[in-house]
Amino acid sequence: MNIYIIVILVILVGEYLLDLITERLNIQRLTPEVPEPFKGYYDEEKYAQSQTYTRENTKFGLIQSTIHLVIIIPFILLGGFNFVDQLVRGFHYGSIITGLLYILILVVLMTLLDLPFSIYDTFVIEEKYGFNKTTVKTFILDIIKSFFLFVIVGGPILAVILWFFEKTGAMAPLYIWGVVTLFQVFMTFIAPVVIFPIFNKFTPLEEGDLKSAIKNYAREHNFQMKGVYQMDGSKRTTRANAAFTGFGKSRRIILYDTLIEKHTTDELVAMLAHEMGHYKLGHVMKTMVINFIETGLMLFILSLFINNRGLFNAFKMEEMSIYAGLIFFGFLYSPISMLISIITNIFSRKMEYDADQYSVTTTGKRDALITGLKKLSVDSLSNLTPHPLKVFFYYGHPPVLQRIKALVHVGTRFIASESNPQSKKDRGIL
Repeated sequence: MNIYIIVILVILVGEYLLDLITERLNIQRLTPEVPEPFKGYYDEEKYAQSQTYTRENTKFGLIQSTIHLVIIIPFILLGGFNFVDQLVRGFHYGSIITGLLYILILVVLMTLLDLPFSIYDTFVIEEKYGFNKTTVKTFILDIIKSFFLFVIVGGPILAVILWFFEKTGAMAPLYIWGVVTLFQVFMTFIAPVVIFPIFNKFTPLEEGDLKSAIKNYAREHNFQMKGVYQMDGSKRTTRANAAFTGFGKSRRIILYDTLIEKHTTDELVAMLAHEMGHYKLGHVMKTMVINFIETGLMLFILSLFINNRGLFNAFKMEEMSIYAGLIFFGFLYSPISMLISIITNIFSRKMEYDADQYSVTTTGKRDALITGLKKLSVDSLSNLTPHPLKVFFYYGHPPVLQRIKALVHVGTRFIASESNPQSKKDRGIL
């Protein structure tokens, strides 16, 4: 048997089994007793609901991944990728247009496969637990908008990638590396202005205590930004969130309307100080550099397999092509991607602790940050006791109980240093 198909099947089944084991351990770790820090925030009924929500989501996710597995393996073994390839070749377009059609059809097929799950998740599970605010109209419009964005934005980038591979030979990965990096930087600036407003409405935050507090904090710590905006997140969900977009003077603070409704000014300032900490501590730039390096590594490995006849034989392809090679390489790269994700998650969790510490040391609002985190966790029915294996593989943020524990320690040091003038003089940002 073709060695590549053996490797690919091992990867697919192995990742599925790893997910199955991790989720089973995660469910077994659930406990009916409310953790001490959350007593007074979670009553027993609400906490039991969060446990049920975690179990239901886990079961649903495993059903989805099982169906994916039992569909993709026969699709590979029966030559499904070759069937689509022969179909698009029958239109007799050039290689780039043919490649775009090939990838578009596969994306549409995957979207159709996931659509029933997305519908059930939104209108059954999320509705059942009081999170969903998405109407059928909004749901359909989101799909249509996403499709057109993929065609309008993704299409040209894919065309450029295919062109470089066809025309520049061995130098293609280097050129594509530069193009993709420039595109990512460009999207950082353009997305908040052009793309985000396609899905949500952004309005400047009204004048008042909250806006004044945010601006005063930003001014005090020399944090340049374009403005503070409120987003109508409530049109889709009751969940709350906040985000920063852009760089330098183009940075924008975005607050979900649901976040503003549920939190005090002190809590919001403390949480935004955490996000500002990511910028001040260089986390955003470090993340971009890591992504830049990962993209380069991926393209280098891709260049070793893009024209590998054995890989194409594994997918029963009659003819070789750059566009199909991109798809097939994704199967081989999956374990490497997971390994990189594990490493980046370790760094990400460390950055979250550092940003929490930055918030406390620059605002002095330790209790407000802790309260804000608790409210966010309760409102989203978060699992407070995830299994360490799941955290290791999948969590970019530390579990909230660990963050609170660390914050209590940071807060204690902060309070002690504030009461000691000499300590305050030498402290800086911890």
